Amino acid sequence: MSKVYVGMSADLIHPGHINILKEAAELGDVMVGILTDEAIASYKRLPFLSYEQRKSVVENIKGVVEVVPQTTLDYRPNLRKYRPSIVVHGDDWKTGIQSETRQQVIDTLSEWQGKLVEIEYTKGISSSQLNRQIKEIGTTPDIRLKRLRRLITAKKLVRVLEAHSPLTGLIIENTSVEKNGVAHEFDAMWSSSLTDSTLKGKPDIEALDVSARVQNINDIFEVTTKPLIYDADTGGIPEHFAFTVRSLERVGVSAAIIEDKTGLKKNSLLGNDVEQQQSSIEDFCEKIQVGKNAQITSDFMIIARIESLILEAGIEDAVHRANAYIEAGADGIMIHSRQKTPTEIFEFCEQYKKLGRTVPLVAVPSSYNQTYEKEMIDAGINIVIYANHMLRSAYPAMRDVAQSILENGRSYETSDKCISIKEILNLIPGTN
Repeated sequence: MSKVYVGMSADLIHPGHINILKEAAELGDVMVGILTDEAIASYKRLPFLSYEQRKSVVENIKGVVEVVPQTTLDYRPNLRKYRPSIVVHGDDWKTGIQSETRQQVIDTLSEWQGKLVEIEYTKGISSSQLNRQIKEIGTTPDIRLKRLRRLITAKKLVRVLEAHSPLTGLIIENTSVEKNGVAHEFDAMWSSSLTDSTLKGKPDIEALDVSARVQNINDIFEVTTKPLIYDADTGGIPEHFAFTVRSLERVGVSAAIIEDKTGLKKNSLLGNDVEQQQSSIEDFCEKIQVGKNAQITSDFMIIARIESLILEAGIEDAVHRANAYIEAGADGIMIHSRQKTPTEIFEFCEQYKKLGRTVPLVAVPSSYNQTYEKEMIDAGINIVIYANHMLRSAYPAMRDVAQSILENGRSYETSDKCISIKEILNLIPGTN
């Protein structure tokens, strides 16, 4: 029989998929190329199910003879490897970004007189619509917790934005832009101690207790599905950090970042303008180990934040600490700088690559904010955190509105600075 190739994501199997596989089976032996997480994440959101889970589902569908990974959105590598007589696909890729992929398939099949068979798109079924419905249902702590590691594996750069309230979480959840046919969105949320404290009118000195911050995270999680990284400041004493890890893991937080400073916490961007003391390598390694021993799952991540560049201790000290923290069990390294350019960050990255063993690298470009994400990818950075922009942008907008009302004795002049009542009602699911 003819070998028939069908490429699909197979994340949300619906009648349209079953119809295509049924039609393909009538043409020959069906080989399904399931796109890997990396392939899917290259052009849209990370799939809900892992590759292995999707493979398990598809290989048990009637008519499917074999399942293989398709590691790129481009069909050509698999087509040339397996040389199918027929490729079957829905007819919904004749226009738009996929039209180029379609033409590549046709041209490649012509090399051995293969043909493309297109099945009429099943109307009334939409993966995008199913995706929206699943997001409305929500997620579980276990699924959310695991998602960050999957993102790091699947994507060149994991994009994270600060969330200090359920409303900001909803903005992060639903904001996306399309550039050159590729969807760009935020992959995860950042719970910042700075913005959490500021929102409560308290100084950024670890004044908020963990239970108050976890309650805020629970409120955010109630209306979102994306994973969250927690800013744990210094982590406190090791014995307390163990309880923090368990609390975070229990609610579904994916990672905690702790900084290698000791004493009263001061914001890093103040540098040596205020008294700040870096922890000894031995003490900080102990804290990492206590945290790792406390966690229950293997999915939770403890990321070590190195303050050597902030405190002007130098790149050599930062790299030395990175190596020690990795040996102690850190799942990631965050390197921080308050310079206006990324020069010293990129110098660290070059030295970091030479270590015998590395873990995912995190950067927070608050001061060197002219740096493009592509530059960070090229430097070997895996996660970028935009750490405080939601609150920093909200404050001046609210202040300007308050001043305008006082100056004009009415609110009419603020109309162009405020969304309509109807828009804000529609913003929250379930209002209507």
